Amino acid sequence: MKYLLRITFSSLLSILALNAFSQKTITLDSTVLEEKEIAVGLQVPWEMLWGPDDHIWLTERRGVVRRLNPETGVITEILDIQSLVESEAEPGLLGMALAPDFANDPSVYLVYTYLESTFSLGEKLVKYTWDGSQLSNEVTILDGISAAGIHNGSRLLFTPDNKLLMTTGDVGSGNLSQNLDRLNGKLLRINPDGSIPDDNPFENSYVYTFGHRNSQGLAYGPDGLLFSSEHGAQSSDELNLIEEGRNYGWPTVQGMCNTNVEINFCEANNVREPLSEYTPCVAVNDLVYYNHSAIPEWEGKLLMAVLGGFVQRPRISVITLTEDNMNVESQAEYFDDYGRIRDICINPHDGSIYFATNGPDYPSSGPNKIIQYIPRGTSSTTDIGQLDYLKVYPNPVQHSSQISIELSEQFGKGRYQIFNFKAELMSEGLIENILTELNLEGLNKGGYYIQVSNASGMLSKPFFVH
Repeated sequence: MKYLLRITFSSLLSILALNAFSQKTITLDSTVLEEKEIAVGLQVPWEMLWGPDDHIWLTERRGVVRRLNPETGVITEILDIQSLVESEAEPGLLGMALAPDFANDPSVYLVYTYLESTFSLGEKLVKYTWDGSQLSNEVTILDGISAAGIHNGSRLLFTPDNKLLMTTGDVGSGNLSQNLDRLNGKLLRINPDGSIPDDNPFENSYVYTFGHRNSQGLAYGPDGLLFSSEHGAQSSDELNLIEEGRNYGWPTVQGMCNTNVEINFCEANNVREPLSEYTPCVAVNDLVYYNHSAIPEWEGKLLMAVLGGFVQRPRISVITLTEDNMNVESQAEYFDDYGRIRDICINPHDGSIYFATNGPDYPSSGPNKIIQYIPRGTSSTTDIGQLDYLKVYPNPVQHSSQISIELSEQFGKGRYQIFNFKAELMSEGLIENILTELNLEGLNKGGYYIQVSNASGMLSKPFFVH
């Protein structure tokens, strides 16, 4: 399904141009959040996790895993499996989870779709080993999951008892969601070695809950309760409280049990209604629990990434639950001028949040960014003089003029590439000095970003030609 957005590509460019020249802030009751752009030019960032190494680990849907230093913006590529991954439209490299005891078990779990045959897609859960610089040695944990051009899930999350949860989509065939013999349209519970946990609710089955359409958000919240966000059809996106063994109704039930057919089905099949439904669809995605004192207005609340659907704007929704956590009390909306927001990550040290954008259009378009919002007054763990590894000025720059590229000595020289916001390569070459001037003759007016790469990794910055 192609989502219709109010934000046009040209209007987003205007927003991005404005953002480039002024630091944005958001004022809550007693907290001011300040924007910092961490990275630009990524290829559909899908999952972001805060790693035990204080780096952000992220997947790109095309089949690349990266580590991002949130202090410096330096990005390193640690896995490239584009040759294995089928990533046209919605499929691709999706969810990721790091083993809970990562120091002793440096395993990284990934879900990706692949071409089983000329006309058939499959989805698998795999494990890689981290050696300190790269991921290697793929081991298949679970295979035989159907995939398609739409509705593939798939979010991963470790449970407190060291089981792995995995959401799967109905791949556009809603009848699969009610079929306990099929893995699609489910929330699966898996031992890390790929075996079936003995205490799963259905004997000899990975199925933990069923009757799902396409869940792409999964998080533990207050009191250890488990929540998910789920894409509906034209109506009834859902925020769900996950309860073991329950049926969530799809495809007979959309959202609440409020028609005669739905009421009868719900009564007969122990259906768990959502805590909240969104009509028309807003395209709900990642879900995280904010439990940090740095932003007291959000402490104890759920943060949900929203891609934007029928006449609905992309955003992050901050969800307040009732005292018993069984219902939604209120919702507030933030960050509604960045285009489609796919994923959210929380810095456990300073309480700042990071979110990944996927451009203004379905299924994705550039420029894809990682944005940070940090509470004002929070001190960085890195010397402030080291934070700007790459500077691009003047910005904006006059048409047919020159632009200066300045790199910190710590990062060093490298190879540059200039892309437009459609990710089309416009020019490339070597930067042989810390300060270099590039001739922009031939670039039309509009938005661009430059990436500089060397053995240390990659840095990126946007700039605008007017």
